[in-house]
Amino acid sequence: MKGLGGKLHSLTDVLKKTLFFFESLSVAELTPYVHRQMLEDYSREQVEKKVRLCLEQHKCFSSADGYIWILNLEGQRENDQFYNLLLKKQKPLSFNELSKNGNKKKKHKLVSEQASLISDGRFIQLENGLWGLTEWEVETGNYSLKHLIIKALKIHPTGLSLAQLCDVVGTWRETGKNEILGVLVKFPYFEEIGNGVWCYNAETRVVYDRILKRYLEALQRQKERWHRDRERWAGKVKNLQQQLAEVTASHREAAAALALRQGEMNRMEQMATQMAEKDLLLALRKKEIYRYKEHLQKLESKANSILYQCRLWVKRARESEAENNELREALKRNQSGLESMFTKLQQYKERDRENKAKMLEMKEAHAERIAELQTEIVNLKQKLERLQESKDQEVKIWRDEINALSADLKHSMAEGERLNRSLRLAQQELIRVKNEYKALEMQLAHPLVRLVAKFTGKFKKASQQIV
Repeated sequence: MKGLGGKLHSLTDVLKKTLFFFESLSVAELTPYVHRQMLEDYSREQVEKKVRLCLEQHKCFSSADGYIWILNLEGQRENDQFYNLLLKKQKPLSFNELSKNGNKKKKHKLVSEQASLISDGRFIQLENGLWGLTEWEVETGNYSLKHLIIKALKIHPTGLSLAQLCDVVGTWRETGKNEILGVLVKFPYFEEIGNGVWCYNAETRVVYDRILKRYLEALQRQKERWHRDRERWAGKVKNLQQQLAEVTASHREAAAALALRQGEMNRMEQMATQMAEKDLLLALRKKEIYRYKEHLQKLESKANSILYQCRLWVKRARESEAENNELREALKRNQSGLESMFTKLQQYKERDRENKAKMLEMKEAHAERIAELQTEIVNLKQKLERLQESKDQEVKIWRDEINALSADLKHSMAEGERLNRSLRLAQQELIRVKNEYKALEMQLAHPLVRLVAKFTGKFKKASQQIV
């Protein structure tokens, strides 16, 4: 056959070429070949819709049941001259070259518009705009081994042995016997008649494709539902993880606040110690009082920075600062009253002990809060484990449902094989009855047998009339 030397122009041309080689295919079987040669960016469902729409729009494709499609190779009479010209040239031609090579007087009758060639199953258009014949050079390497076996068995409807089938398929593509045998055993519409002879049952294939399509649709629905449930559980786990992160962050903040308070308490103790030492030496060393004032100013700036994290401590620090200010004023007013100063220092020590007691209460309250947060964290972890267990149980239930569906499919396939065996037995019985009938006709064809039959018939009629 003459080579085309280029890619096909459109989806219609790909469908023509595929249906010409295989004679009849369903939309589901045409989709993989179209998807491989063009429309690669589309999904399989979108390609299947476009293939079905193209088959329904063009007259060169026909289907008796709406499932199996065939290519009409009769064509249109107005395109016969174009067909004969291409057969003569044995190479692709453009529409202009056709007009030049044709009869100028009947140029308008040679071919109709190019749209009529698209609807004619005998012609295909290449990507460069040239036109060729569908029957030229079929690239069998693009087709699957299963469809090549189906075509070989359609050409030989009486059946082929494995060796004969290997020879026929080998003319299209090099294939081993084990590969062919694997395909024959895999699909139920390849039937072994006997003595290693295999044949193709189209009705069983239609039933098998429909059952397989229903099973795949059910499996797809189950898969979509599983994905939805998985996303829902993933969202729940994510929310729980966020809650756990928030609790952990709050726990860290509480621990940081507690550490900060502990540091402040240590500073307060150091400050109290320094104040006691300075108060004892206040009468002898006046310069230490000024240093103490500077130290108090530093403590005041630190207290202002701690204000955002511990309001109670800031309040108490301000009270202590006010008392210190009053103490400084009292020291300025009466430096000679050492007894009153010692009395005020004693009062300050008592208040400082009260402050320490209150700080201990705050520490206990924060410790209780931390214990409550830890309890909430443990409860959230237990809740997360229970949700994980329930999720595992649902996944197990879904797997059991999938196994049950698979068992039903196997049962239906076994029932189909039993019906096929019954059909073959009935066909064999019909052939035997037809053979017996032909044998009886041959016996009755003898002249003596006819004469005896006529004599017997007349005798029966005479006896009936007498009666």
